Amino acid sequence: MRIGIDAGGTFTDFIVVHDNDSIETFKLRSNPRSPASVILAGITRASGTREEVIQEVIHGSTVATNALLERKGARTALVTTAGFEDVIHIGRQNRPELYNLTPQLRPPVIPRSMCFGVRERAYFDGTIAQSPSAAEIARLKTRLRRARVESIAICFLHAYRNSENEKRVAAALEGISYLCTSHDVCPEFREYERSSTTLINAYVGPLMYKYLAELERGSHHPIAIMQSNGGFMSAKEARKHAVRTVLSGPAGGVVGAFEVAKLSGFSRILGFDMGGTSTDVSLCDGRPRETLEASIGGLPVRIPMLDIHTVGAGGGSIARVDEGGLLRVGPESAGADPGPACYGKGSRPTVTDAHVVLGRIAADQLIGGGMRLDLDRAATAVDSIGRSLKISRIAAAQGILRVANANMERAIRLVSVERGHDPRDFALVAFGGCGGLHACEIAQELGIQTVLVPEHAGALSALGMLLADRVRDYAAGVLNRSDLEREFTRLERVARKDLPAAELICSADVRYTGQSYELTVPWQRDNPAAPFHEEHRRVYGYSNPERAIEIVTIRVRARLPVEKPRMISKPTPSVSAKKPASRRIHSAGAWRDTPVFLRSSLTAVAVRGPALIVDYGSTTLVPPGWRFSLDNFGSLTITRLRKARVRAMAKNPATRSHA
Repeated sequence: MRIGIDAGGTFTDFIVVHDNDSIETFKLRSNPRSPASVILAGITRASGTREEVIQEVIHGSTVATNALLERKGARTALVTTAGFEDVIHIGRQNRPELYNLTPQLRPPVIPRSMCFGVRERAYFDGTIAQSPSAAEIARLKTRLRRARVESIAICFLHAYRNSENEKRVAAALEGISYLCTSHDVCPEFREYERSSTTLINAYVGPLMYKYLAELERGSHHPIAIMQSNGGFMSAKEARKHAVRTVLSGPAGGVVGAFEVAKLSGFSRILGFDMGGTSTDVSLCDGRPRETLEASIGGLPVRIPMLDIHTVGAGGGSIARVDEGGLLRVGPESAGADPGPACYGKGSRPTVTDAHVVLGRIAADQLIGGGMRLDLDRAATAVDSIGRSLKISRIAAAQGILRVANANMERAIRLVSVERGHDPRDFALVAFGGCGGLHACEIAQELGIQTVLVPEHAGALSALGMLLADRVRDYAAGVLNRSDLEREFTRLERVARKDLPAAELICSADVRYTGQSYELTVPWQRDNPAAPFHEEHRRVYGYSNPERAIEIVTIRVRARLPVEKPRMISKPTPSVSAKKPASRRIHSAGAWRDTPVFLRSSLTAVAVRGPALIVDYGSTTLVPPGWRFSLDNFGSLTITRLRKARVRAMAKNPATRSHA
């Protein structure tokens, strides 16, 4: 069997693919204090179901992400060229809040006292002007030991061009603590981004090393880690390049959403992954989009990763009234402990509590009835918002959901409208435990006509990890160099050594001479400018083939396809086996008698809303004016009715059909 695991803020999702291609899924409550214990418990539960050998465990880890966001990484030192010790603290002179006269910049992950300079120098062309002396290195070792460092990041000026000095210092410091170098982590120009990426790798590396060692001791099974670029890597590679896991879980969601949507006939999708702590949105226009310019916790990370935007709006996002009397939702989350008020421990109102108050989540609805909810506690929590705003409980719950929806709509507009895409041209693929509850309302605001809720929506990120290939990325800074083919050959040789049977994909970061930023395009050896001009026109609306170009960085991606779960088409029954139950649910501004379907009993026959569809790991709300059916791959397809039909139904409720 193969096991995919997505560790979320509230629940940890498990997908188990057995040797007969059957798929099993289950959830366990996350434990922020001991995430490994939950993973091991899930592996034990999966392996105990049948007498099968566990072939592989692919895990979407949040260890690096949480350590970075919460600033709970290792005690790290940055070793850099003398005179450049302030590079991390100076950063870029960009102003993210243009009209804020008193901006509060988030400080770097290490203080200035943990930045150490070494007298060495390499010029921009790679010429070594000064090598660090033995005495200089000895003094550095003494200073690092006195500072009681747990991890060391080495990043010298122009080391992407010539790494000789970094290698010399790294060899001398070997054994002191966890150690990483910029020429290995991020061999590209732009000193600040390279330093930041290397420092973050060192900051979270020891925690990832310890975490993976605990998992491997407890499970005795091979464990792989999902990368931010949509592929997975071995645990050995993850120990060395922990920074490549900072968007590990969300990347699995993008892969899963795209692969499942393709089966249903959609190649242009907006991924909408709403979990317990946050919502991750992405855009796939024929393929998942990638970026090299990500920021995690306000810190730049320059590695290939899927283009994912995250907002602090999830089922556990806490609602509050701010000093100005405005209702806010998130980014603070109740997490797994204490969790939403309805879980029985917390008392602060959350998005999940608002759904409970509006009847959309029943007491025995979550994880197949395995978790009993406290409805009275949820109502009391939402009442606290009502009292502050002097409105009713129902109005307060509606307000919480509207604010959460607005936050998520802005995120979707950011990855679509603000990047030249019309969201109306895409299908919205909703997954995560809460995605289906909000998808139709958000789609309506954005003008999206089709919502797709895949099978196993509550654990789609875990499934995406089993649909991913093994991937390694290699790069080399080549600005102003003429030996490009030799550099490509070197990278390909390294890639072949790491993954002998892998497919190699070459690309390059190219720009017009004088531009500040680049576009990554496929490498065309006989005419490298042609794909760049084409991509420049697509992105910016124009190109200038007469203008000279610069090749800044070359890249090689090694992709090794692995055996994937077979998503087999299955006939759906034409007649529902069971008449749906009904309960009063608040949707589209009013209480309505709403049929509640078990997803396992749905048919291919189109059914008009309102309706609530309940599954083990997720719930989907279909408001009035929408209809839904199940396709042959188990995905729930929800489409908007034409306005004329909606108006007719509003005038004559008897025209609505629930069968």
